[in-house]
Amino acid sequence: MVITNLILKGVITLYLTRFKYIPLVGTLKNYKKEYFSKDMIAALTVAVVAIPQSMAYALIAGVNPVYGLYTAIVSTITASIFGSSKHLIAGPTNAIALLVAGSMRNYMGLDNAYQLLFLMTFLVGALQILFGVMKLGKVINFVSHSVIVGFSAGAGVLIALGQLSTLLSISIKDSAHMVTTEKFYYVMTHLSQTNLYALGLGVMTVALMLICKKLNKNLPGALIGIVIPIIFIVTFALEKKGIKLTGAIPSSLPPFQMVQFSLGSIKDVFSGAIAIAIIGLVEAISISKTISSTSRQKIDANQEFIGQGLANAISSFFQCFPGSGSFSRSAINYSNGAVTRLSGIMSGVVVAIVLVFFAQYAKFIPLPCLAGLLILTGYGLMDKKEIKHIIKAGKFKSDSIAMCVTFLATILLPDLDYAIYTGIALSIALYLKDTNKVPVRILIPSQGKGSQIIEKKMECIKEKVDILIIELEGNLYFGSAEDLGTKLDGLVDKAKVIILRMKYVTSVDLTSLKALQVFMRTVKESGGILIISGVKSEFSSLLKNSNLTTDIGDDNIFMAENEIFASSTNALERARAAMSCDLDGQKSASCTLLESVTNFNGSASGTNKTSASL
Repeated sequence: MVITNLILKGVITLYLTRFKYIPLVGTLKNYKKEYFSKDMIAALTVAVVAIPQSMAYALIAGVNPVYGLYTAIVSTITASIFGSSKHLIAGPTNAIALLVAGSMRNYMGLDNAYQLLFLMTFLVGALQILFGVMKLGKVINFVSHSVIVGFSAGAGVLIALGQLSTLLSISIKDSAHMVTTEKFYYVMTHLSQTNLYALGLGVMTVALMLICKKLNKNLPGALIGIVIPIIFIVTFALEKKGIKLTGAIPSSLPPFQMVQFSLGSIKDVFSGAIAIAIIGLVEAISISKTISSTSRQKIDANQEFIGQGLANAISSFFQCFPGSGSFSRSAINYSNGAVTRLSGIMSGVVVAIVLVFFAQYAKFIPLPCLAGLLILTGYGLMDKKEIKHIIKAGKFKSDSIAMCVTFLATILLPDLDYAIYTGIALSIALYLKDTNKVPVRILIPSQGKGSQIIEKKMECIKEKVDILIIELEGNLYFGSAEDLGTKLDGLVDKAKVIILRMKYVTSVDLTSLKALQVFMRTVKESGGILIISGVKSEFSSLLKNSNLTTDIGDDNIFMAENEIFASSTNALERARAAMSCDLDGQKSASCTLLESVTNFNGSASGTNKTSASL
């Protein structure tokens, strides 16, 4: 274990040494004094929202609210120093907190529960750093947008259902080890135990937040929705009516504490750490790119991986749980005029100041109010507009299926990390299902007047024609080789001369090449003539090494040329010679077409039609 830690530290040190540019250095180097007031205003606004949010998200994670504040300090500052985005605000988020709760559900209540939590935070950071070092920024694209929409919607439902017991002040014994659906069932069967004072305060928080949002989106609705109920608590001594309060919060900065490493503990939390690392990066990159579409800042995904990884790895030594980019706080940061990444650093500092000097007042915060805040937050996670858009695109399309399955898995599966893996695996499987079909276009000479090539569906070719052009497109890989072979087999005896056009083939692997080779030999054995056109230069060595050129003959292969349709024209000329059109007294439509192509000397008559079709 010690060796593993040393290797990991060495990798981090090596990476930071090799990359001389740390984003904060460039920011300080080019910082102007007029930026400070704008960054400070944005930082104060973010901090006002971050304080109640962070405490609420800690409750989702199943830990004391103070750990949410610790995360909002250390994680936010570190991510702002090392991350790529100037406006991204990291820290506790609802989806990540929910994943933490799911991963830690079986361990909360144990003596080493918090040690396992901080170890998982470190592992999340280490994995994210590793992804950045390996430059896996593009790999994040394999987590489809539909999976994230489905997970977010499911997470929103779980957050809302999970907070009902707190909102109604219904006590559930050993609730930390229960899944959300079990808690919801218990609440529904014990509604008679509802504390109306608690429900009233929670509804008041929701109402105040909605009113603030309607009046002015810049109003700190979350803070107002918490502060006003506190006035009622103090004035009418509602804690005596059974209202549960947050309780005392330490008035100190996040304390340093070594993470406890052991092979058994790593095994316990590793699966959850992988899911949190992936979703955390997806959140951070998605938010960064969304804001950059307006701010015009170029986002380096690999640098953001490093920033998020360092934020989690470092914060694990200061009693923090995993965090990621927050959409709400990042949007507030940008909309309130933040110019540089210093706004994120200053927002973390403001939260630290509040924790040190005003933590004594936080003990009056009623838990039902935080529950109301979270229920509204959970509702906001369900992107109704995007859900409708995905369903409208097709109920049985890959995106819709991936979204719905991930949504149901998030709600029904006992472990949320499995829901993430299910969604990702399903997305990849559906993608492979969609890509194992080879686009094949069938082009044949028209039988009417004029010389042109028309496209026909494969099943429409009932009788044998003189010449047939088969145009292949896309990536010919092992997954599509069977479909390619099946389609080509159905065209073997459909023409005297077959031109296989590969102009738009982007790549070919050996399995697909074998399918082409079988087709070529079958055509030759049946007495037909096969010509290949539009072969890209990078495929030439592959054709030679596979003996395909020997099977078909060098004179029947035409390489792709810079001139548009040049290789196809050469292939058609070869077809004309193969069909002995010059010897025919009664020319077929195919020979007429071929003659118009090969005799083209610059006029814009028949050849343009042919070229346009090709």
